[in-house]
Amino acid sequence: MPENQQKLIHTFGALAELGHEVSQKNDFQELIRTSLHLLLGALGIMRGGVARYSRFGHELNMLAVRGLGDEFPLSLTICSEDERQFLTNGTVPIEIAQAKVLPFFQIYDRSFAAKKLELLVPLVIRDEIVGVVLLGEKANGEPYSSYDRDIICAMTRHIGVGIAQRNLMAELERRADENRRLYDDLRMTYKDTVKAFATAIDCKDKYTEGHSVRVGKYSEIIAAELGWDDEQVEGAAVAGYLHDVGKLTVESSIINSPHRINAKETAALNKHPVIGYEILLPIHHPYADVPLAAKYHHERLDGRGYPDELCDRDIPYIAKIVCLADSFDAMTTDRPYKRRRPAHEVIEDLQYNAGRQFAPELVTAFCRAMLKEITQETKEKKFRRLLGREYLEAEGIVSLLKNALNVMNGTSSLTLVNLD
Repeated sequence: MPENQQKLIHTFGALAELGHEVSQKNDFQELIRTSLHLLLGALGIMRGGVARYSRFGHELNMLAVRGLGDEFPLSLTICSEDERQFLTNGTVPIEIAQAKVLPFFQIYDRSFAAKKLELLVPLVIRDEIVGVVLLGEKANGEPYSSYDRDIICAMTRHIGVGIAQRNLMAELERRADENRRLYDDLRMTYKDTVKAFATAIDCKDKYTEGHSVRVGKYSEIIAAELGWDDEQVEGAAVAGYLHDVGKLTVESSIINSPHRINAKETAALNKHPVIGYEILLPIHHPYADVPLAAKYHHERLDGRGYPDELCDRDIPYIAKIVCLADSFDAMTTDRPYKRRRPAHEVIEDLQYNAGRQFAPELVTAFCRAMLKEITQETKEKKFRRLLGREYLEAEGIVSLLKNALNVMNGTSSLTLVNLD
Protein backbone atom coordinates (compact mmCIF):
# COMPACT_ATOMS: atom_id res chain seq x y z
CA MET A 1 0.00 0.00 0.00
CA PRO A 2 1.47 3.41 -0.95
CA GLU A 3 2.77 5.51 1.93
CA ASN A 4 0.40 8.41 1.22
CA GLN A 5 -2.60 6.05 1.28
CA GLN A 6 -1.48 4.54 4.58
CA LYS A 7 -1.06 8.03 6.02
CA LEU A 8 -4.53 9.00 4.78
CA ILE A 9 -6.16 5.95 6.38
CA HIS A 10 -4.27 6.55 9.61
CA THR A 11 -5.33 10.20 9.68
CA PHE A 12 -8.98 9.47 8.99
CA GLY A 13 -8.89 6.86 11.75
CA ALA A 14 -7.44 9.42 14.17
CA LEU A 15 -10.08 11.98 13.19
CA ALA A 16 -12.89 9.46 13.66
CA GLU A 17 -11.52 8.45 17.05
CA LEU A 18 -11.14 12.07 18.11
CA GLY A 19 -14.72 12.87 17.06
CA HIS A 20 -15.93 9.91 19.09
CA GLU A 21 -13.98 11.08 22.14
CA VAL A 22 -15.48 14.58 21.94
CA SER A 23 -19.04 13.24 21.68
CA GLN A 24 -18.76 10.51 24.31
CA LYS A 25 -16.42 11.67 27.06
CA ASN A 26 -18.04 12.99 30.22
CA ASP A 27 -14.70 13.63 31.96
CA PHE A 28 -13.51 16.92 30.45
CA GLN A 29 -9.89 16.60 31.59
CA GLU A 30 -9.68 13.08 30.23
CA LEU A 31 -11.19 14.28 26.94
CA ILE A 32 -8.49 16.93 26.50
CA ARG A 33 -5.65 14.54 27.46
CA THR A 34 -6.90 11.89 25.04
CA SER A 35 -7.43 14.43 22.25
CA LEU A 36 -3.88 15.77 22.64
CA HIS A 37 -2.51 12.22 22.60
CA LEU A 38 -4.40 11.42 19.37
CA LEU A 39 -3.27 14.63 17.66
CA LEU A 40 0.40 14.16 18.53
CA GLY A 41 0.27 10.49 17.63
CA ALA A 42 -1.42 11.05 14.27
CA LEU A 43 1.43 13.22 12.96
CA GLY A 44 4.32 11.94 15.05
CA ILE A 45 4.72 15.18 17.02
CA MET A 46 7.08 14.94 19.97
CA ARG A 47 5.54 17.44 22.36
CA GLY A 48 2.62 19.82 22.73
CA GLY A 49 -0.12 21.19 24.91
CA VAL A 50 -3.75 22.36 25.00
CA ALA A 51 -4.70 25.59 26.80
CA ARG A 52 -8.16 26.96 27.60
CA TYR A 53 -8.82 30.67 27.21
CA SER A 54 -10.30 32.67 30.09
CA ARG A 55 -11.84 35.86 28.75
CA PHE A 56 -12.19 37.21 32.29
CA GLY A 57 -8.50 36.85 33.15
CA HIS A 58 -7.26 37.29 29.55
CA GLU A 59 -5.08 34.24 29.97
CA LEU A 60 -4.51 30.76 28.59
CA ASN A 61 -4.55 28.01 31.20
CA MET A 62 -2.89 24.72 30.28
CA LEU A 63 -5.28 21.78 30.42
CA ALA A 64 -3.02 19.02 29.09
CA VAL A 65 0.69 18.87 28.19
CA ARG A 66 3.05 16.27 26.85
CA GLY A 67 6.80 16.57 26.85
CA LEU A 68 6.88 20.22 27.97
CA GLY A 69 8.37 19.57 31.41
CA ASP A 70 7.52 21.00 34.82
CA GLU A 71 9.14 24.37 34.18
CA PHE A 72 6.81 25.29 31.32
CA PRO A 73 4.33 28.02 32.43
CA LEU A 74 0.85 26.70 33.16
CA SER A 75 -0.77 30.10 32.63
CA LEU A 76 -0.02 32.38 29.69
CA THR A 77 -1.25 35.99 29.59
CA ILE A 78 -2.40 37.49 26.30
CA CYS A 79 -3.28 41.09 25.46
CA SER A 80 -6.05 42.49 23.28
CA GLU A 81 -3.72 42.74 20.28
CA ASP A 82 -2.94 39.02 20.56
CA GLU A 83 -6.64 38.20 20.86
CA ARG A 84 -7.49 40.17 17.70
CA GLN A 85 -4.76 38.44 15.72
CA PHE A 86 -5.79 34.97 16.91
CA LEU A 87 -9.40 35.68 15.92
CA THR A 88 -8.31 36.98 12.52
CA ASN A 89 -6.12 33.94 11.96
CA GLY A 90 -8.92 31.52 12.84
CA THR A 91 -7.87 27.87 13.11
CA VAL A 92 -4.92 28.27 10.72
CA PRO A 93 -1.64 27.24 12.45
CA ILE A 94 0.66 30.14 13.29
CA GLU A 95 4.42 29.59 12.89
CA ILE A 96 5.88 30.74 16.17
CA ALA A 97 9.22 31.71 14.62
CA GLN A 98 7.46 34.05 12.18
CA ALA A 99 5.08 35.68 14.68
CA LYS A 100 7.41 37.37 17.12
CA VAL A 101 5.94 40.75 16.28
CA LEU A 102 3.03 39.91 18.59
CA PRO A 103 3.51 40.68 22.32
CA PHE A 104 2.47 37.16 23.31
CA PHE A 105 5.33 35.51 21.43
CA GLN A 106 7.81 38.12 22.65
CA ILE A 107 6.92 37.46 26.28
CA TYR A 108 7.11 33.66 26.03
CA ASP A 109 9.82 33.40 23.35
CA ARG A 110 12.33 31.81 25.72
CA SER A 111 9.86 29.18 26.99
CA PHE A 112 8.75 28.28 23.46
CA ALA A 113 12.29 28.09 22.14
CA ALA A 114 13.45 25.89 25.01
CA LYS A 115 10.81 23.29 24.15
CA LYS A 116 11.23 23.70 20.37
CA LEU A 117 7.59 24.64 19.86
CA GLU A 118 6.91 25.38 16.21
CA LEU A 119 3.16 25.96 15.82
CA LEU A 120 0.37 27.66 17.74
CA VAL A 121 -3.18 26.88 16.60
CA PRO A 122 -5.90 29.23 17.83
CA LEU A 123 -9.10 27.38 18.73
CA VAL A 124 -11.82 29.65 17.36
CA ILE A 125 -15.43 28.45 17.57
CA ARG A 126 -18.26 30.70 16.37
CA ASP A 127 -15.97 33.72 16.30
CA GLU A 128 -14.81 33.22 19.86
CA ILE A 129 -11.40 32.13 21.12
CA VAL A 130 -11.81 29.10 23.39
CA GLY A 131 -8.14 28.13 23.60
CA VAL A 132 -4.95 27.28 21.72
CA VAL A 133 -2.93 24.19 20.84
CA LEU A 134 0.86 24.35 21.01
CA LEU A 135 2.83 21.87 18.90
CA GLY A 136 6.53 21.02 18.93
CA GLU A 137 8.73 19.50 16.26
CA LYS A 138 7.91 16.29 14.43
CA ALA A 139 9.79 13.17 15.50
CA ASN A 140 11.25 12.69 12.01
CA GLY A 141 12.62 16.22 11.96
CA GLU A 142 10.71 17.15 8.83
CA PRO A 143 8.91 20.49 8.55
CA TYR A 144 5.14 20.57 8.65
CA SER A 145 3.67 20.06 5.20
CA SER A 146 0.46 21.62 3.91
CA TYR A 147 -1.12 18.18 4.37
CA ASP A 148 -0.03 18.14 8.01
CA ARG A 149 -1.48 21.58 8.54
CA ASP A 150 -4.83 20.56 7.08
CA ILE A 151 -4.96 17.59 9.45
CA ILE A 152 -3.99 19.81 12.37
CA CYS A 153 -6.80 22.25 11.49
CA ALA A 154 -9.34 19.43 11.34
CA MET A 155 -8.24 17.76 14.58
CA THR A 156 -7.82 20.95 16.59
CA ARG A 157 -11.30 22.02 15.55
CA HIS A 158 -12.62 18.90 17.30
CA ILE A 159 -10.68 19.90 20.42
CA GLY A 160 -12.07 23.43 20.18
CA VAL A 161 -15.61 22.09 19.96
CA GLY A 162 -14.99 20.00 23.09
CA ILE A 163 -13.80 23.06 25.03
CA ALA A 164 -16.70 25.19 23.69
CA GLN A 165 -19.20 22.53 24.80
CA ARG A 166 -17.63 22.50 28.24
CA ASN A 167 -17.79 26.30 28.44
CA LEU A 168 -21.44 26.23 27.41
CA MET A 169 -22.30 23.61 30.01
CA ALA A 170 -20.46 25.57 32.70
CA GLU A 171 -22.38 28.72 31.73
CA LEU A 172 -25.70 26.85 31.77
CA GLU A 173 -24.89 25.39 35.19
CA ARG A 174 -23.93 28.85 36.46
CA ARG A 175 -27.18 30.32 35.18
CA ALA A 176 -29.17 27.41 36.58
CA ASP A 177 -27.54 27.94 39.99
CA GLU A 178 -28.25 31.66 39.77
CA ASN A 179 -31.87 31.03 38.77
CA ARG A 180 -32.20 28.52 41.57
CA ARG A 181 -30.92 31.06 44.08
CA LEU A 182 -33.28 33.70 42.71
CA TYR A 183 -36.18 31.23 42.91
CA ASP A 184 -35.27 30.32 46.49
CA ASP A 185 -35.02 34.01 47.38
CA LEU A 186 -38.44 34.67 45.84
CA ARG A 187 -39.97 31.74 47.69
CA MET A 188 -38.46 32.94 50.95
CA THR A 189 -39.76 36.45 50.30
CA TYR A 190 -43.20 35.04 49.51
CA LYS A 191 -43.22 32.94 52.71
CA ASP A 192 -42.08 35.89 54.82
CA THR A 193 -44.80 38.05 53.24
CA VAL A 194 -47.43 35.40 53.93
CA LYS A 195 -46.33 35.11 57.57
CA ALA A 196 -46.39 38.88 57.94
CA PHE A 197 -49.90 38.90 56.46
CA ALA A 198 -50.96 36.18 58.88
CA THR A 199 -49.63 38.23 61.79
CA ALA A 200 -51.54 41.26 60.53
CA ILE A 201 -54.75 39.20 60.36
CA ASP A 202 -54.30 37.95 63.92
CA CYS A 203 -53.47 41.42 65.26
CA LYS A 204 -57.06 42.44 64.56
CA ASP A 205 -58.27 39.78 66.99
CA LYS A 206 -56.59 40.30 70.35
CA TYR A 207 -58.10 37.07 71.71
CA THR A 208 -56.74 34.76 69.00
CA GLU A 209 -53.28 36.16 68.44
CA GLY A 210 -51.16 33.65 66.55
CA HIS A 211 -54.19 31.67 65.33
CA SER A 212 -53.41 31.92 61.59
CA VAL A 213 -49.79 30.97 62.10
CA ARG A 214 -50.79 27.94 64.18
CA VAL A 215 -53.37 26.87 61.60
CA GLY A 216 -50.63 27.11 58.97
CA LYS A 217 -48.35 24.90 61.04
CA TYR A 218 -51.08 22.33 61.77
CA SER A 219 -51.94 22.23 58.06
CA GLU A 220 -48.26 21.64 57.34
CA ILE A 221 -48.18 18.75 59.83
CA ILE A 222 -51.21 17.08 58.24
CA ALA A 223 -49.86 17.42 54.69
CA ALA A 224 -46.47 16.05 55.71
CA GLU A 225 -48.07 13.06 57.44
CA LEU A 226 -50.04 12.37 54.26
CA GLY A 227 -46.72 12.00 52.45
CA TRP A 228 -47.05 15.09 50.28
CA ASP A 229 -43.89 16.49 48.68
CA ASP A 230 -42.16 19.58 50.08
CA GLU A 231 -43.85 22.00 47.69
CA GLN A 232 -47.32 20.62 48.45
CA VAL A 233 -46.62 20.77 52.19
CA GLU A 234 -45.54 24.39 51.83
CA GLY A 235 -48.72 25.14 49.87
CA ALA A 236 -50.84 23.65 52.66
CA ALA A 237 -49.03 25.82 55.21
CA VAL A 238 -49.63 28.96 53.14
CA ALA A 239 -53.31 28.07 52.83
CA GLY A 240 -53.46 27.84 56.60
CA TYR A 241 -51.66 31.12 57.14
CA LEU A 242 -54.09 33.00 54.87
CA HIS A 243 -57.37 31.19 55.58
CA ASP A 244 -58.80 34.07 57.65
CA VAL A 245 -57.66 36.97 55.47
CA GLY A 246 -61.32 37.91 54.93
CA LYS A 247 -61.57 38.89 58.60
CA LEU A 248 -59.61 42.04 57.80
CA THR A 249 -62.89 43.50 56.52
CA VAL A 250 -64.98 42.46 59.54
CA GLU A 251 -65.69 45.04 62.25
CA SER A 252 -63.23 44.82 65.13
CA SER A 253 -66.10 45.09 67.59
CA ILE A 254 -67.50 41.81 66.26
CA ILE A 255 -64.17 40.00 66.19
CA ASN A 256 -63.16 41.21 69.65
CA SER A 257 -66.55 40.81 71.32
CA PRO A 258 -66.02 39.34 74.83
CA HIS A 259 -69.39 37.57 74.55
CA ARG A 260 -71.06 35.29 72.07
CA ILE A 261 -72.13 37.42 69.12
CA ASN A 262 -75.77 37.73 68.00
CA ALA A 263 -77.32 36.47 64.75
CA LYS A 264 -76.68 39.70 62.84
CA GLU A 265 -73.06 39.81 63.92
CA THR A 266 -72.68 36.13 63.09
CA ALA A 267 -73.99 36.74 59.57
CA ALA A 268 -71.43 39.53 59.12
CA LEU A 269 -68.62 37.34 60.45
CA ASN A 270 -69.64 34.41 58.27
CA LYS A 271 -69.00 36.48 55.15
CA HIS A 272 -65.25 36.37 55.76
CA PRO A 273 -64.58 33.15 53.76
CA VAL A 274 -66.08 34.58 50.56
CA ILE A 275 -64.37 37.93 51.10
CA GLY A 276 -61.07 36.14 51.72
CA TYR A 277 -61.52 34.24 48.47
CA GLU A 278 -62.16 37.47 46.57
CA ILE A 279 -59.04 39.06 48.11
CA LEU A 280 -56.77 36.13 47.27
CA LEU A 281 -58.13 35.14 43.86
CA PRO A 282 -56.50 37.94 41.80
CA ILE A 283 -53.10 37.25 43.37
CA HIS A 284 -50.79 34.92 41.44
CA HIS A 285 -49.93 32.33 44.11
CA PRO A 286 -47.33 29.59 43.66
CA TYR A 287 -50.02 27.30 45.10
CA ALA A 288 -53.28 27.51 43.15
CA ASP A 289 -55.60 26.20 45.90
CA VAL A 290 -54.89 28.93 48.47
CA PRO A 291 -58.02 31.00 47.59
CA LEU A 292 -60.19 27.85 47.75
CA ALA A 293 -58.95 27.09 51.27
CA ALA A 294 -59.99 30.58 52.38
CA LYS A 295 -63.47 30.19 50.90
CA TYR A 296 -64.33 26.66 51.98
CA HIS A 297 -62.53 26.02 55.27
CA HIS A 298 -65.86 26.24 57.15
CA GLU A 299 -67.60 23.64 54.98
CA ARG A 300 -68.43 20.24 56.53
CA LEU A 301 -68.55 16.79 55.01
CA ASP A 302 -72.20 16.42 56.01
CA GLY A 303 -73.21 19.61 54.14
CA ARG A 304 -73.96 21.66 57.26
CA GLY A 305 -71.15 24.15 56.80
CA TYR A 306 -70.95 27.50 55.05
CA PRO A 307 -70.87 29.49 52.78
CA ASP A 308 -72.20 27.01 50.17
CA GLU A 309 -73.23 23.98 52.26
CA LEU A 310 -71.01 21.72 50.18
CA CYS A 311 -70.79 17.98 50.85
CA ASP A 312 -67.69 15.80 50.96
CA ARG A 313 -66.78 15.28 47.33
CA ASP A 314 -67.47 18.92 46.43
CA ILE A 315 -65.14 20.39 49.06
CA PRO A 316 -61.58 21.11 47.84
CA TYR A 317 -59.16 18.83 49.64
CA ILE A 318 -56.95 21.69 50.83
CA ALA A 319 -60.02 23.23 52.49
CA LYS A 320 -60.63 19.97 54.38
CA ILE A 321 -57.07 20.13 55.73
CA VAL A 322 -57.40 23.76 56.83
CA CYS A 323 -60.83 23.01 58.33
CA LEU A 324 -59.32 20.39 60.62
CA ALA A 325 -56.34 22.58 61.51
CA ASP A 326 -58.59 25.58 62.18
CA SER A 327 -61.01 23.62 64.37
CA PHE A 328 -58.22 21.96 66.34
CA ASP A 329 -56.66 25.33 67.15
CA ALA A 330 -60.05 26.73 68.16
CA MET A 331 -60.54 23.84 70.59
CA THR A 332 -57.04 24.04 72.08
CA THR A 333 -56.76 27.81 72.69
CA ASP A 334 -58.51 30.13 75.08
CA ARG A 335 -61.34 32.27 73.70
CA PRO A 336 -63.08 35.19 75.45
CA TYR A 337 -66.17 33.09 76.07
CA LYS A 338 -64.57 29.70 76.80
CA ARG A 339 -61.34 28.11 77.97
CA ARG A 340 -59.29 25.67 75.91
CA ARG A 341 -60.66 22.16 76.08
CA PRO A 342 -58.73 19.33 77.75
CA ALA A 343 -56.75 17.01 75.49
CA HIS A 344 -59.04 14.02 76.01
CA GLU A 345 -62.13 16.04 74.99
CA VAL A 346 -60.42 17.32 71.85
CA ILE A 347 -59.36 13.84 70.72
CA GLU A 348 -62.85 12.49 71.40
CA ASP A 349 -64.33 15.38 69.40
CA LEU A 350 -62.02 14.67 66.45
CA GLN A 351 -62.97 11.00 66.55
CA TYR A 352 -66.70 11.73 66.83
CA ASN A 353 -66.69 14.28 63.98
CA ALA A 354 -64.59 12.18 61.60
CA GLY A 355 -66.99 11.63 58.71
CA ARG A 356 -69.28 14.43 59.88
CA GLN A 357 -67.17 17.57 59.94
CA PHE A 358 -63.71 16.22 59.13
CA ALA A 359 -62.32 13.80 56.55
CA PRO A 360 -61.48 10.60 58.52
CA GLU A 361 -58.14 10.06 56.78
CA LEU A 362 -57.08 13.58 57.80
CA VAL A 363 -58.04 13.01 61.44
CA THR A 364 -56.10 9.73 61.27
CA ALA A 365 -53.03 11.48 59.86
CA PHE A 366 -53.25 14.26 62.45
CA CYS A 367 -53.60 11.89 65.40
CA ARG A 368 -50.85 9.67 64.06
CA ALA A 369 -48.46 12.62 63.79
CA MET A 370 -49.29 13.68 67.35
CA LEU A 371 -48.79 10.13 68.68
CA LYS A 372 -45.42 9.83 66.93
CA GLU A 373 -44.20 12.97 68.66
CA ILE A 374 -45.52 12.03 72.10
CA THR A 375 -44.01 8.53 71.93
CA GLN A 376 -40.79 10.05 70.52
CA GLU A 377 -41.02 8.00 67.35
CA THR A 378 -40.03 11.27 65.71
CA LYS A 379 -37.59 13.84 67.08
CA GLU A 380 -39.70 16.75 65.91
CA LYS A 381 -41.42 18.87 68.57
CA LYS A 382 -43.97 20.76 66.50
CA PHE A 383 -46.97 19.94 68.69
CA ARG A 384 -45.03 20.70 71.85
CA ARG A 385 -44.09 24.15 70.58
CA LEU A 386 -47.70 24.87 69.59
CA LEU A 387 -49.57 23.33 72.54
CA GLY A 388 -47.07 23.28 75.37
CA ARG A 389 -45.45 20.28 77.06
CA GLU A 390 -48.04 19.93 79.82
CA TYR A 391 -50.91 19.66 77.35
CA LEU A 392 -49.22 16.77 75.55
CA GLU A 393 -48.43 15.03 78.81
CA ALA A 394 -52.08 14.86 79.89
CA GLU A 395 -53.00 11.59 81.54
CA GLY A 396 -54.21 8.90 79.15
CA ILE A 397 -53.54 10.86 75.95
CA VAL A 398 -51.46 8.07 74.38
CA SER A 399 -54.20 5.51 75.00
CA LEU A 400 -56.84 7.88 73.62
CA LEU A 401 -54.83 8.47 70.45
CA LYS A 402 -54.18 4.78 69.92
CA ASN A 403 -57.84 3.96 70.47
CA ALA A 404 -58.93 6.69 68.05
CA LEU A 405 -56.54 5.38 65.42
CA ASN A 406 -57.83 1.83 65.90
CA VAL A 407 -61.46 2.90 65.61
CA MET A 408 -61.12 5.25 62.64
CA ASN A 409 -60.62 3.82 59.19
CA GLY A 410 -58.97 6.46 57.01
CA THR A 411 -60.16 6.15 53.45
CA SER A 412 -59.39 8.12 50.30
CA SER A 413 -59.91 11.84 49.79
CA LEU A 414 -63.54 10.99 48.98
CA THR A 415 -64.82 9.73 52.33
CA LEU A 416 -68.04 8.21 53.49
CA VAL A 417 -70.18 10.89 55.14
CA ASN A 418 -71.53 10.02 58.56
CA LEU A 419 -75.04 11.49 58.90
CA ASP A 420 -75.91 9.90 62.26
